[in-house]
Amino acid sequence: MNIQDILSKLKIEALNQMQLDVDHAVSHTDKDVVVLSPTGSGKTLAYLLPLLQRIDTTRDDVQMVVIVPGRELALQSATVVKDMGCGVRAMCLYGGRPAMEEHRMMRQVRPQVVFATPGRLNDHIDKGNLLTEQVVCLVIDEFDKCLAMGFQDEMRAAVSRLDHVRRRVLLSATDAESIPHFVNMGRSVKVDYLDKDEQVPDRVRVYIVKSPEKDKLETLSKLLREVGQQSSIVFLNFRDSVERTDEYLREQGFYTSAFHGGLDQKQREDALYKFSNGSANVFVATDLASRGLDIPDVDNIIHYHLPLGEEEYIHRVGRTARWQASGKSFFILGPEEYLPGYVTAETEPHVIPQDLPLPSRPRMATIYIGKGKKDKISKGDIVGFLCKKGGLEKDEIGRIDVMDRYAYAAVAYNRMRQVLTRVKDEKIKGLRTIVEPVK
Repeated sequence: MNIQDILSKLKIEALNQMQLDVDHAVSHTDKDVVVLSPTGSGKTLAYLLPLLQRIDTTRDDVQMVVIVPGRELALQSATVVKDMGCGVRAMCLYGGRPAMEEHRMMRQVRPQVVFATPGRLNDHIDKGNLLTEQVVCLVIDEFDKCLAMGFQDEMRAAVSRLDHVRRRVLLSATDAESIPHFVNMGRSVKVDYLDKDEQVPDRVRVYIVKSPEKDKLETLSKLLREVGQQSSIVFLNFRDSVERTDEYLREQGFYTSAFHGGLDQKQREDALYKFSNGSANVFVATDLASRGLDIPDVDNIIHYHLPLGEEEYIHRVGRTARWQASGKSFFILGPEEYLPGYVTAETEPHVIPQDLPLPSRPRMATIYIGKGKKDKISKGDIVGFLCKKGGLEKDEIGRIDVMDRYAYAAVAYNRMRQVLTRVKDEKIKGLRTIVEPVK
């Protein structure tokens, strides 16, 4: 593996100091490694670079297991492996789809690395779908959440089955009080880049917005109108609150995506891709969106509901100011609400101006294409299809994500209807397919 080639593919000029220290700890010691570093600092790449070099790509065995708390982090981590182009085969295992379907995919992919949620990992091991004899490396990403009480039994069962592991790497953006004995950590080295006196990066400015009403929807609407086309995540604590707020904002003319644990897999993927490719500039979500989502260029974090605790606050704000960018965090406080005591950052009062523009329309819209990698469809094929059959210019096409059986593409908003009309009943690489808007 040529590290410089990989960084070029990822469009990264150089590793940061945390990543260099993790590389040294993994490559030049035989100890287990604990990595503590803020959200958005590049922990996924930090552990993948040195560990993937130890994978024997001539073998078809699973050699490394990465346990993650949720499917979103699994998918995004596997995407990093793919984008690295290092010849290692990776696959995700998570709930919400049939385990039998995953087993069929495993037989086809023959992964050397798997990214798995604890329950689904146990399921495949129990059924003999995943053999553990050659698994010599265990990574627990966001170990503070994976090892929390709700996951303890599943984690204990999974770790006990991975009894050939010789190397463990644990990562988190917050420090855990202790690591349970069942993780079997040996001698370890800690790479700690958490500033105990700094909850959030100093690149994030924190503002207080006063709402005159207990129901803060009108104040939220005004704040979003003020920030305009900037990308904003609005955090709420309950699923029904997300639905209510999202419906209200849509009625006000905003282009939004709603995201919470009650949605099915396709709905969550639709919402995430709309926001990440610029088709929606407001992401209305529970704290499920505070971890494991690598969404670049989020300008504003808006706390509609106060975070349940300091840890939730840190992870929410970690969605902005990633990779040395700057960001803003807004607390909307009702008449009887006060800033939580755990917020130690300096805050500024923010008064929303009276003269506000109407909600602005995003530049892009998202379309769904019902063919993917298993149909031998590539990003280049989709670009050609949208240009030749859809009549688009290349600068009218944005981000394209190709999955196994389908794809998402961002297209210029003002051309979407024309594209859908022109490609109706047309074929892509000789295959008829569904092309429809993601609403």
